[in-house]
Amino acid sequence: MSTPDLGADAVALTAELVATDSVNPGLVPGAAGEAAVVDLLDRRLAASGFDTHRVTPSGHPDRPSLLAVGPGEPGMPCLVLTGHVDTVGTDGMDAPFTPVVEGDRLAGRGACDMKGGVAAVVVAAEELVRRTARVRVVLALVADEEDLSLGTEAVLAALPRLGLAPDAALVAEPTWLARTASLRGYAVAEVTLTGRAAHSSQPQEGVNAVAHLGRLLTAVEGRGHHVAASGGSLMVTVASGGESPFVLGRSARAVVERRTVAGEAADCVLAELDELLDGLRAEDPTVDARVRLVVAREAWRLDAAGPAAALADALDAALAAEGVEQPPSLDAPYWMEAPLWQAAGVPALVCGPAGGGLHAADEWVDLGQVRRLAGALVAAAESWGSARAV
Repeated sequence: MSTPDLGADAVALTAELVATDSVNPGLVPGAAGEAAVVDLLDRRLAASGFDTHRVTPSGHPDRPSLLAVGPGEPGMPCLVLTGHVDTVGTDGMDAPFTPVVEGDRLAGRGACDMKGGVAAVVVAAEELVRRTARVRVVLALVADEEDLSLGTEAVLAALPRLGLAPDAALVAEPTWLARTASLRGYAVAEVTLTGRAAHSSQPQEGVNAVAHLGRLLTAVEGRGHHVAASGGSLMVTVASGGESPFVLGRSARAVVERRTVAGEAADCVLAELDELLDGLRAEDPTVDARVRLVVAREAWRLDAAGPAAALADALDAALAAEGVEQPPSLDAPYWMEAPLWQAAGVPALVCGPAGGGLHAADEWVDLGQVRRLAGALVAAAESWGSARAV
C-alpha cells in the first residue's frame, strides 16, 4: 500500500469543505446550516473505516453534528479530535464558497475558522486508522460553535451512550499552531428598561426609558475601564429604545457583553449590572430594569500536567520535527469550546492552523500550517497513545 500524501489530502479537503455552504442559521436566518458538510464528511469517514453517528440537539433535527469513531480495543487510549463545521455569514464576500488558492493561502468563508483545522484532523484520523495505531481516535465535527454550541453539547451527551470515555481532546481552532495556554470566558446579558409613555412636550407626565438607557450606557462604559485593568472587558454591543418622535420611550433595551479571565465566574456580569442599576435607582427612583442572562461560558486554562499537557508536549515535538518554529503559547482573548470538554471530564488542548480575516470578508488559511498539522498530529497521537498504553 502506498503512503498517502497527508498534506496534499488535507489541502484538497480544505477546499472541498470551503466550497460547501455551512453558514450558521442561528446567526443568519434561513442560512444553509451544517447538513451538507456533515453529509460529505459522513460518507468519507464511513468509507475510511469509521463508525459514524449523526447527533442532533433536541428540537433541532436540521442541525447535525458528526461523531466518527475509529476502531479500537477495550482500554486503548482514546483521543478526540474536534472542530466545528459551521461558519459565520458572508456579508461583503463576492464568492464566499469558491476557494481561491494563491501561493500558500486558501481564501473563502470558513477557511481559517475553521475548515482548514477540520481537514487536518480528518486526514490525520484516517491515517491513524490506516496505521492501526495504538490509540482510538474519535472525530467530533460539530455544529453551531459560532452561536450557542448546541452541537458540542449534544455530542458530549452522546458519548456515554456510545460507551466512549475519551482521555483527552484536541480542539483544532486557529492558533497559528501554538498551544493555547488560556481562553477568556464570556457572558451576554440583556437589560430591559421600562418607562411610561407621555407626550414629549410634557415629559413630567411620563418616564423616559431612553434617558435611563443613556445613563446605563455611561455607567457600563465607566465600569468597563475598571474591568479592563484585570484583563476582562465589559461593554454594551446592542442598544435600542423608544417608539416614535414626540413620545417618551416606554421601553429600551441593552445587550451587555462581559469577558472574564480565569478565577472569575462568567455570570459575574449579573452582580455587576445589579450594582450599576442600584446606583441609577439611587439617583432616580423611576428607573425600572430587569436583567436576563442570555448565555455564559467559563474561562479556561490548559492543565499543567495530565493527558492534555502530555498531548501538547507530543504535538510540540511533532511540529518541530515538521520544521515548525514553535510560537509562544497563546492566551486567547476570545472563547473556544475547550471548557465544555473540560467540564465534561475530558482534558482539552487547543491548537490548529490559522491565517487571517477571521469573520471578515478576506478570510484565508495558511496551507503550510494545514499540511504540517495533519502530519504532526499523526506522530503526536501515536507517541501520546503509546505512552498512555504502557
